[in-house]
Amino acid sequence: MQIRCAWANASPLEKEYHDKEWGVPLHEDRLLFEFLVLEGAQAGLSWATILRKREGYRRAFKGFEPEIVASYDQSKVEELLGLQDIVRNRLKIEAAIRNARAFLKIRDEFGTFDTYIWGFVDGKQVRNAWKGISEVPTSTNASDAMSKDLKKRGFSFVGTTICYAFMQAVGIVNDHTVDCFRWREIDEEISHTGRSDNLPRDDK
Repeated sequence: MQIRCAWANASPLEKEYHDKEWGVPLHEDRLLFEFLVLEGAQAGLSWATILRKREGYRRAFKGFEPEIVASYDQSKVEELLGLQDIVRNRLKIEAAIRNARAFLKIRDEFGTFDTYIWGFVDGKQVRNAWKGISEVPTSTNASDAMSKDLKKRGFSFVGTTICYAFMQAVGIVNDHTVDCFRWREIDEEISHTGRSDNLPRDDK
């Protein structure tokens, strides 16, 4: 029997997400934007709620293409507020649109959002070694710095706790507990490929 991080046993959906996605380093801009939106949407809610609505978000935000989301106007906001398969919160919807515009500005400046966001850890995954879920922090100096800079660049719903959850999700940090089978697997995947991801980079 495989041992997982304790939170992953709450539901089949969380188990699948934990086993296949959580903590795997991502470098593709569209996926990074997706997680940025979803983590912001989670504020005050459970991650399980967001996972259940993930496909709804993908439809509503056109596959999380930042160029498309950045073009959304106020009439689109009203349309999205009528959808039951996303979190119907005006502030969060407007933040996603505003963040898409800020996202594109970062991409123009740095070449990719990937280059910018991974710069907070010098481009290399932080591999932690927590024995239990109670040891895992909700923020770090890196998430503090990320939050501060994103806010300065016009992002919202990017507090340090949200930023740290984002870092965990996209593999900027490996916060699987040491008894979890994925803790070692992710490290082995990185060692095998010689890279801190298992997806193609977005070289736009």
